[in-house]
Amino acid sequence: MDALDPLEQALHAARALVLADLMARNVAEAEVVSLVEDAVTHRRWWVEQWPEGVGYVAGLVAQDVQDALLERYGRWPLCPVCSSGDPHALDVEPELGPDPHWVCGKAGVRVARVGGLT
Repeated sequence: MDALDPLEQALHAARALVLADLMARNVAEAEVVSLVEDAVTHRRWWVEQWPEGVGYVAGLVAQDVQDALLERYGRWPLCPVCSSGDPHALDVEPELGPDPHWVCGKAGVRVARVGGLT
C-alpha cells in the first residue's frame, strides 16, 4: 500500500489525535490504547465502504473511543468548563463531519479540537 494513501493518512492522523487527547488527560494506558486500535480498525472498514467519509474519520474514532471508555471505565473526557452539577463528558461535534471539536453540550462551548485537549 502506498505510504501516501489518503485512507491510511486519515487513519494515522485520527489515531494520533485521539492518543494526544488521551495522553493530555492521563488515560493513555495500554488497555485504552487497545480501544483506539480497535476503533481505527473498525473505521478502516467503514471508510473503505464509503471513501467520501475519509474526512470524518478523526471525529468518528474519537466518538468510538469515547463510547468504549464509557462502557468500561466511565465518562471521558470530562468537561473542564462546568464547575457545578454532575460531571459530564464532552461531545464530539459535528457528529459526522470534518474538523471535529470537543464541545460542552450543556454550556454550548467549544473546548478544543479533537487532538487539542490540555
